[in-house]
Amino acid sequence: MHLFRTWSEVPAQLKGGVLSLGNFDGLHLGHQAVLGKAMDIARAKGAPAGVMTFEPHPRLFFKPEQEAFLLSPFRTKARLIEAIGLDYLFVQTFDREFSQRPAESFVEDILVGGLAVSHIVVGYDYVFGFQRRGNVALLNDLAAKHGFGVTSVGELSEGGVRYSSTTIRNLLKDGAPEKAARLLGRYWEIEGRVEHGDQRGRTLGFPTANVHSHGYLQPKKGVYAVRAGVDRGAETVWHDGVANFGSRPTFDKKDVLLEVHLLDFSEDLYSKHLRVALIDYVRPEQKFDGLESLKAQIAKDRDAARSLLVARKFPEAAAPFVAIP
Repeated sequence: MHLFRTWSEVPAQLKGGVLSLGNFDGLHLGHQAVLGKAMDIARAKGAPAGVMTFEPHPRLFFKPEQEAFLLSPFRTKARLIEAIGLDYLFVQTFDREFSQRPAESFVEDILVGGLAVSHIVVGYDYVFGFQRRGNVALLNDLAAKHGFGVTSVGELSEGGVRYSSTTIRNLLKDGAPEKAARLLGRYWEIEGRVEHGDQRGRTLGFPTANVHSHGYLQPKKGVYAVRAGVDRGAETVWHDGVANFGSRPTFDKKDVLLEVHLLDFSEDLYSKHLRVALIDYVRPEQKFDGLESLKAQIAKDRDAARSLLVARKFPEAAAPFVAIP
């Protein structure tokens, strides 16, 4: 998959294609339906299939002070889009100048003048342009004027629950990663570089890999059964694990950290890139009255996580989407 950050970088052979538009935070099954439709139309036309997304997320640009909400920072989103099979990803910088561009100008100057799109695919509720004045109806009007096609993908749901990034965020905050996974089409992940910590887990007999969740939505604090993907060059190898997401109240810590203990694993993970998929919620975060009681509970958490993961019957390796059994 090719990655471009300005329309002028897009070569002639990738212009005239089918382009899907959206923020695609989380790349849930509704988003995947939009991208899939774009690919279907592109293949039928013999044209390239691309996706345009926006960085930073407009919500983050307009309200940088609000709590972290992202389901998929850019690295994660790009990897997921590539796995779906799009030909190229266009990352439009969302800054003050772009935020003030009228909807008509966005279509006429960038989509038509810059990328020469032959077809646009969006979700039914897609809005764009200055003050969000553009919508599917306006896209259809501009399509008739400039000679490109428009397809809007209707509302989709799972068991009566609409595919929605907001719904998924709420499920994760409620400690329901399995329900969130049903809307995502995969288990939700936090990924990052393993950092040095207090090494207290090692002294307790349960060494942990510490990953900060900067920029991510914060799920419910507590203990999770997880699958941890360790990067080994171009390959990601997955292992069962148990993780604590929280501020470690037993030790009066304030910063929030994801601490991951890989089951039956003894390698050094410092500086490795780790992907941690939340599979099931084991228990809430709590404060213990001493190291021995904490150690005993960690052993129970490990055993509970192992049982939950064995019941899921995960394959030895699962990438790039961690499949839901």
